[in-house]
Amino acid sequence: MDLMHHHLQALQKLKANTYNKDFLLTWEKTAAEIEALLLVAEILSELHQQKKSLRTFDSGLAISIFRDNSTRTRFSFASAVNALGLGLSELDEVKSQIAHGETVRETANMISFLAEVIGIRDDMFLGEGNKYMREVAAAVQEGFEQGVLHQRPAVINLQCDIDHPTQTAADLLHIKNHFGSLEALRGKKIAMTWAYSPSYGKPLSVPQGIIGLLTRFGMEVDLAYPEGYELIPDVIDLARANSQASGGQFRIAASMEEAFENADIVYPKSWAPYQVMERRTELLKNNDRDGLKALEKECLVNNARFKNWECDETRMKCTRGGEALYMHCLPADISGVSCAQGEVSKGVFEKYRLQTYREAGYKPFIIAAMIVMTRIRNFQEKLAQIIA
Repeated sequence: MDLMHHHLQALQKLKANTYNKDFLLTWEKTAAEIEALLLVAEILSELHQQKKSLRTFDSGLAISIFRDNSTRTRFSFASAVNALGLGLSELDEVKSQIAHGETVRETANMISFLAEVIGIRDDMFLGEGNKYMREVAAAVQEGFEQGVLHQRPAVINLQCDIDHPTQTAADLLHIKNHFGSLEALRGKKIAMTWAYSPSYGKPLSVPQGIIGLLTRFGMEVDLAYPEGYELIPDVIDLARANSQASGGQFRIAASMEEAFENADIVYPKSWAPYQVMERRTELLKNNDRDGLKALEKECLVNNARFKNWECDETRMKCTRGGEALYMHCLPADISGVSCAQGEVSKGVFEKYRLQTYREAGYKPFIIAAMIVMTRIRNFQEKLAQIIA
């Protein structure tokens, strides 16, 4: 039996109630549904590698709404919907009637008449991004129930203020394949650590997504950050509960060195302090440019206190066998390359550069898998027909 049929056979044993459901937070999905997501993504990836068609739709539109800059996620979404047979339309809010007072409820319905999926990236405003996605979801649900829409498009979180499901699911698939299986991750240690960046305001969603997802698979998850760089308290509580339920461990370490000690995986990534993001949201809402400039100056000064939080060769020697898997969602702040001093040394990044590209390469297939699972009722049967 080839690998594709092996994955299909494993997929058919899993119960996944995902049809007509949105994909907004990984922890809203069951462990079986997460496992199914990975299997569908692997099947689609293998089809593509074998130059076989992934087309599952005869027509339809995929809408993307990017409220922040993006390279990997934007092109991954475009690639995924094109491969599945959908057309892509990006909603430019500046060129739409939103500037003239059109409501979220109205916009959501107007863009959805023939839409299958709406992908949204909204990570700038703490407390607002995921809320906006749910507002869009509620609007299209009402449109469908009232007969305005013939079908209800699924809403997929392409990154919000709380979670980055397409990234963290791609990360999980990367480490699953690196270590051989999901079961093999049990007891493996990952260090999710803050790292210095010469910029401020980076979202909390990647570290939160990592601790919210990987704690579900019996892993030892160490979170490390300088004083004041806390994450959303509810997500910390979630990680602790997940870890207890899965038989893993979740710890908050005092330093990068402590987190790296005997780690199998390291994920050094900058993020803004939770309290700073709260302040930033209020300033953005009020269009307080002077306040934003003052906050940025304050935060850059504070960041500079922790320039020694860098993933370098010395710290990597502390990991298991000195050969932990380095991960990053990209783009990384590379010391001596993209900045004078940043998250990771030039030598460490170059050693793992192609691995990080492979990590990113899972994202189009994760997004495609989310679309297939949310929009096709019997997606297992559909995949079996495509493979045959």
